[in-house]
Parts: sequence; C-alpha cells; structure tokens
Amino acid sequence: MSAGSVGIMSKRFAEVLGAKMAYVESGEGDPIVLLHGNPTSSYLGRKVIPELSGRCIAPDLIGMGDSEKLEPGPGVYRFVDHRRYIDAFMTELGLESNVTLVGHDWGGALLMDWAHRHPRSVKGMAYMETIVTPVEWSDWPDSATKIFRAMRSEAGESIVIEKNVFVERILPASVLEPLSEETMDVYRRPYLDPRHRWPTLTWPREVPIAGEPGDVVEIVSGSGAWMAANAIPKLFVNAEPGSILTGRQREFCRSWPNQTEVTVAGSHFIQEDSGAEIGRHIRAWMSEI
Repeated sequence: MSAGSVGIMSKRFAEVLGAKMAYVESGEGDPIVLLHGNPTSSYLGRKVIPELSGRCIAPDLIGMGDSEKLEPGPGVYRFVDHRRYIDAFMTELGLESNVTLVGHDWGGALLMDWAHRHPRSVKGMAYMETIVTPVEWSDWPDSATKIFRAMRSEAGESIVIEKNVFVERILPASVLEPLSEETMDVYRRPYLDPRHRWPTLTWPREVPIAGEPGDVVEIVSGSGAWMAANAIPKLFVNAEPGSILTGRQREFCRSWPNQTEVTVAGSHFIQEDSGAEIGRHIRAWMSEI
C-alpha cells in the first residue's frame, strides 16, 4: 500500500485484483466502511467522516474517484465487477469483524450484498438513498424516468460518454443547495477523459428495473429479503424530500427489524446537504448498538 495527498484527505492505495483502489482512512477502533455510488467518490463522505468515532475507511469504487480505470467499453463496471473488487478490498484491508457499513446509492446496494454474504463480520448497517429492492418504471421518479430510459438505450453513449450528463446535469440537479465549482471540479476530475466515463453509464444500466438485468435483480432481491429478516442493527437515514428511496421502496425498508430511522434534508446526494448531521446521527446510533 502507498499513500499520496489527493483532495481533502490523504489517499492511500491498495492493490486489488491487479489494480489500485484508492481510499481514505482516519481514526482508530472498530472499522466503519463508507461506500459511495454513481458518479461520486469517497469525497462524498468528507462532511460525514469527521463526526464519526472509529476507524473510517472510504474507498473509491474501481474506475471511479482516484481508483484505477479498467479497459473501457460496454459491459465493463457492472455490479458483479464492483462486487469482486469490494470483496477483495475488504479482504486486503482485513475488514473481517465488527464492521459498521455506511452505504449510499450503489454503495448501499453493494454493502448490503456484502453483508448478506458475510453476516458474521457485520456490526451494523446504515444506509441512505440506495437500492433496496427491484423496481418497476412506475416506482421511479417521473423526473428521472425519461433520462434513465435514454441512458439504457443506444443513445446512452452519446448522453453519458460524450456529454458527461451524469456529472454535469444529474449530480448538480440532485442536491438542495447548489454545489460550488470547487466541489464540481473534484467530481469532474476522474471523468475529464471521455474514455473514463464508462462507470457512470454502466451504473444506470444496472438498476434492477422491470426484471432487467436479471443477475442484479436476483442479487438485490436476495439482499433485500435478507435485510428484512436479520436482526443486525440498522440505521435508515431517510431523505426529505428524497429521490430514489421513496414510495414503495421506502415502505419496504421501513419494515426491516431492529432499525432506527432518522430524517435529514436532501434530495439524492444527501451528504452534500446534510453531511455533518448524518455523521452525528450515525455516531449516536453506533453508541447505542
């Protein structure tokens, strides 16, 4: 492993499956793993981490943030690809017991899947604005349906690879307060080269909608059913007004056992609007479990 100064915290790099995954780490004690989704990075946790007590570890998903890029093209950076890299990353860093998981967006779905397969390693699970069950188009926000249908079509490469729509339009439209140019530049930096934008296109194509993709539907269904049955302590950080974890999906996860619910202001990227508050809620919940 090596360290370098990148962004707001010092980045370290772990060799994982022949590629370098970047991560930030701070504090001591039982591990807290924070995982982002599309199109962000560990930078999303910069307001949350200072409020937590423990050994905080926030990786950049492969191909995202400062992690190494894979060979670009369709079919790369699928959920199952990220799953392999997260599995290997957790093993490489020795994250095998008393792990508290904090997931947002695809990071939440990946960590729930990891917890489902490593239940004895998990101390607790906090999640927000993530994917908890397969959905139908009728469950998806009206404002997102048209663009997500387009990204899942042949037009997706023009929309995302050429025009960088996920970073330039969807990200800034999914917060309550405008993002500063400094913040936007951090999120833009990994994708300045269009060849590096494939993760931001593959992810919307992985959303388990109307039965597709079949393997993601199966994985998310399995982890959701497991979350609905296990006794692991859970923290649901509800967003007001929220975006993707609303409606039927929200009512489903509200039924999960041994769960605490808190509400913060935010649309989708709620750590930008309420990061410090989220961190304090997680700290308080952890002190009780």
